[in-house]
Amino acid sequence: MGLSNGIVDTLMYDFLRKSGGVAVIDGGLATELERHGADLNDPLWSAKCLLTSGNLVRQVHLDYLEAGADIIITASYQATIQGFEAKGFSKEESEALLKKSVDIALEARDIYYEKCGESCRPILVAASVGSYGAYLADGSEYSGDYGNAMNLEFLKSFHRRRVQILAESGADLIAFETVPNKLEAQAFVEILEEGIKIPAWFSFNSKDGVNVVSGDSLSECAKIADACKKVVAVGINCTPPRFISGLILAIKKVTSKPILIYPNSGETYDAEIKQWVKNTGVADGDFVSYVNKWCEIGASLIGGCCRTTPNTIKAICRTLPSRSA
Repeated sequence: MGLSNGIVDTLMYDFLRKSGGVAVIDGGLATELERHGADLNDPLWSAKCLLTSGNLVRQVHLDYLEAGADIIITASYQATIQGFEAKGFSKEESEALLKKSVDIALEARDIYYEKCGESCRPILVAASVGSYGAYLADGSEYSGDYGNAMNLEFLKSFHRRRVQILAESGADLIAFETVPNKLEAQAFVEILEEGIKIPAWFSFNSKDGVNVVSGDSLSECAKIADACKKVVAVGINCTPPRFISGLILAIKKVTSKPILIYPNSGETYDAEIKQWVKNTGVADGDFVSYVNKWCEIGASLIGGCCRTTPNTIKAICRTLPSRSA
């Protein structure tokens, strides 16, 4: 069923109203999969579990719903048709795996709804689309440097079919995550405007608290997202908590759309060894101490990214005035 612009415009506002003004996004997926024993040392990263352990992915989604998340994000961040084909899957099989990432999240929501019956809060399923850098699996989503030969048409043709599949799979919206530069933001907007029927959010990442990771201006990136009618929220993910307040204020200057933030734990990722550097992050208590400040200055969707857990999400829910009641 196609959405009219009116429904796209109001989806997030209606949802936020029902969520008491602030909605909670889930936390790190890969972190939890690894904690349950999954080996993600693979170019597909968490999407590898779509091949081998769908039940585990479903369980992690459920853990986040039990912890209080209002929005769960699918295990498709690093799932691309090109990535699956490189593993020997056909185009049809690759597309089916993308759809499976949404099916698993929808199943988790159904199971949760059955448990809580009439008293259930509304829950959205966001289909994750990672950047071209995430597909490269070389850490370049943390630099945004795709080289000088990169262009808009290449990025659109790389992402287009994947976005179409996810948009038609039953998800409520698309989450364009960890967008590292202006060019890719523009590519995503142009794909959305080719007739995608569900809304989307854009979240960028920053290493310095001023610009997105490529060095492009955050304000310019946010303006690109703001100009697209299909985009229902703009924000930041996978960025250390200490930078978030300044980034919210910068985004607020260029958009009146809801602002979402789901920072990482503040730990540093080492792309050489493909590991998070231990003891560089903040504890759940410290992470959560920021939350009310973020809400006060304008964030209305809050969750966690890499290295955050269901405990982080529980703690966020406990600290939100709209929830603690």
